[in-house]
Amino acid sequence: MKINMDKNGSKLTVALEGRLDTTTSPELEADLKPELDGAAELTMDLAGLEYISSAGLRVLLSAHKLMSRHGSMKLTNVSETVMEILDVTGFTDILTIE
Repeated sequence: MKINMDKNGSKLTVALEGRLDTTTSPELEADLKPELDGAAELTMDLAGLEYISSAGLRVLLSAHKLMSRHGSMKLTNVSETVMEILDVTGFTDILTIE
């Protein structure tokens, strides 16, 4: 999986490419946590995300919980396949998806 982070002031954009699963989710969590400090707006661009597992969903939920304390988080460019997973798991009711 490829992770591209762009921080502009208090806005953080994270673009993901590939698969977010048990193998890659610890890497995203480790890279994301320090970047969330001081961020008021988190955008997760999932245009290149092919698949997300329960481990990946856990990372998204963790980021959402952290951001809800001092800012906002949204998912953008969600593919049909990933949207289906988010819908079935109830994450569409929890997360902001544009």
